[in-house]
Amino acid sequence: MVGFLVGEAFRDLRRAGRVAISAIVLIMLSLAAVGSFLLLSGNLGRAVSAWRDRLRVVVYLKQEPSAAAASSLVRRVEAMPGVASVRYVGRAEALKTLKQALGKDAGAADSLTANPLPASLEVTPSKEAATPEGARRLVEQLAALPEAEDVAGGVEWVDKLARLQKLVTLVGLGFGGVLGVAAILTVTTATTLVLHARRHETEIMRLVGAPEMVIRLPLLLQGMVQGLLGAALALVALAAAHVFVAPRVAPLMQVALGLDRVDFLPILQVLAIALAGAGLGALGGLLARGRNSAW
Repeated sequence: MVGFLVGEAFRDLRRAGRVAISAIVLIMLSLAAVGSFLLLSGNLGRAVSAWRDRLRVVVYLKQEPSAAAASSLVRRVEAMPGVASVRYVGRAEALKTLKQALGKDAGAADSLTANPLPASLEVTPSKEAATPEGARRLVEQLAALPEAEDVAGGVEWVDKLARLQKLVTLVGLGFGGVLGVAAILTVTTATTLVLHARRHETEIMRLVGAPEMVIRLPLLLQGMVQGLLGAALALVALAAAHVFVAPRVAPLMQVALGLDRVDFLPILQVLAIALAGAGLGALGGLLARGRNSAW
């Protein structure tokens, strides 16, 4: 029975001809569009997570405290809500870090008669404080410290990057949805043509008592085959584009977003695209109506 149904499905696919090919192409385009935006969104999400983990709020101190006063200040700041950790940076360490950052131009710092850099606290916000509202409250608390001269740092731009990630995902789903509707309609048209071509055959099958499911199931399988072929082509195209493009844009991603590589879609999203293709095709086959159809 299974062999008969599958054979009928592929025979119906050949009957649909160019319309079936058009449906496969539309499904491929819709899923490739969704996959492209998901790929971009996923890498933006990695960048957002990485930058949130590296967020620091720097508290510049009015004067360098003694070792005991610095330890006491660190403990007070660690006790504040929204603070994950605190690191004290003395003036000497700040100057050393500056020289390392200057590299071959570090000699310019050696000509200074005095160390102009202030002591500071590097505050790592907790996850709750790694939002614009939480960071604003944390900065206000830190600025209220009597030892604080200035406070620098914020998460506004990271939050903007997170909003961009959501926008990319929504645009991709919307664009893919429009193409998906067109694909469903094309599959429906192809299946309707098959129903018309085999109308005499189906009438005979009904006369001899064949269940309606046996008559219709090959048509549903035909739609699913179109969807799976479209999904497979979309994934192959995405994989080929990733292999070709990823090494070329990796340096730009490193500079702009701090990502050392461009990841491909995770396996769950690959399976979701394959299932979406099968679903689009099956829905198109389900919606088809022949002139003498009982459905």
